Amino acid sequence: MELSPRKEQILASVVSGFIRGGEPVGSKAVAREVGVSSATVRNEMASLTELGFLEQPHTSAGRVPSQRGYREYVDRLMPEPRLDPEEQRWIDSRLGPCDPDRLLAAAARLAAELGRCAAAATTPGGAGARVKAVQLVQTSRRTAMLLLISSGGTIKSRAFHCDYDLTTEILRYFFRAFNERAAGRPVSEITPAFLQSLGASLGGMYALVGAPLRALLEAAGDTARTDMVLSGQMNLLQHGGFGPAELRRVLDFLEDREAMASLLDQKPGRITVLIGREAGLPALEEASAVVARYRVDGRDAGAIAAVGPMRMDYRRQLAALGYLSQRVGDQLTMLARDE
Repeated sequence: MELSPRKEQILASVVSGFIRGGEPVGSKAVAREVGVSSATVRNEMASLTELGFLEQPHTSAGRVPSQRGYREYVDRLMPEPRLDPEEQRWIDSRLGPCDPDRLLAAAARLAAELGRCAAAATTPGGAGARVKAVQLVQTSRRTAMLLLISSGGTIKSRAFHCDYDLTTEILRYFFRAFNERAAGRPVSEITPAFLQSLGASLGGMYALVGAPLRALLEAAGDTARTDMVLSGQMNLLQHGGFGPAELRRVLDFLEDREAMASLLDQKPGRITVLIGREAGLPALEEASAVVARYRVDGRDAGAIAAVGPMRMDYRRQLAALGYLSQRVGDQLTMLARDE
């Protein structure tokens, strides 16, 4: 059902007022904001309640938004999410140039701080990531470090020890062989069978390559595994938007990496808002989540998400996560191209 312009104004006023104050919104406050009489507001509030957009916690209380009311607000009534230039510069200064793991950790902290909620970010891994390059760095007479650089900008390292003296010529030979055969392949294809084939192709050098091949396999496994960083759980204790039982369910959910992964893997669009039961997760029935995907070199790579009460500031969350995900994607793309 399409709401009249006046109903839309009143619904938007109730939602924004409840987000700001956390108390049921009465007709007098809405009347002042909308510019109509309190009696008119009461009638329209009653109608919006019958339609399922508002709820009345107590007989004499004001109204609060229902899940449907929040959805209508986010989809059609909320002012355009936007960060002012000063906030953008502040975010840029806090992100700063750094490696992918620290960049995502900083993004999660900023998302939690800006929205006064819990936040999480996934590193740009996954089985779809490709091997961009393999580097070998000697660290002692018989040890070296293998570095696997992925298409997502991540760098995974593994030290290995050989039972023979390493030389510059041997490491250069391994470097050429690994990059000729592995570069450009999905990390999911760096399997024991593939490495056995690679080793066999080295002929007389096969006896020397066992340790670096194992290091390559382990580094590829690390790259294929998507890591997650979490921040801001204490914000949920201070927000006041959850009852004790609801808070415990949400905190337990945040600590469940498999459950969080299912939330962060939401891919209907670049930014997705899941309100209450829309997430399809029992622990979040009284919560909301905003999930923003980021891209690296044009490919979907990971996500930054905020989780909080349904009374979260959706406009600020969308603006902050939209900007954060864009900047994270840009920085990871530059890192991937520079390597």
